[in-house]
Amino acid sequence: MKNVKIKLSTIEDVRKFVEIVTRYDMDIDLASGRYTVDAKSIMGIFSLDLLSPIELTAYSDDTDKLFGDLAPFITK
Repeated sequence: MKNVKIKLSTIEDVRKFVEIVTRYDMDIDLASGRYTVDAKSIMGIFSLDLLSPIELTAYSDDTDKLFGDLAPFITK
């Protein structure tokens, strides 16, 4: 399991993000405050507070390619 912070600023960012994560056969969650949703759910993502960075949790030890694909969304 590995965590990173991401930022989804626009509707297009959310669409691209979901397109990327659905290619991976692993569980991926997004958390904002006390709410956690499936990262592959567009509706779930829009229920989160997108004004702040969101915590992404990938439930796999092999996340290098995933995080490489998501690099434009990852914040430091």
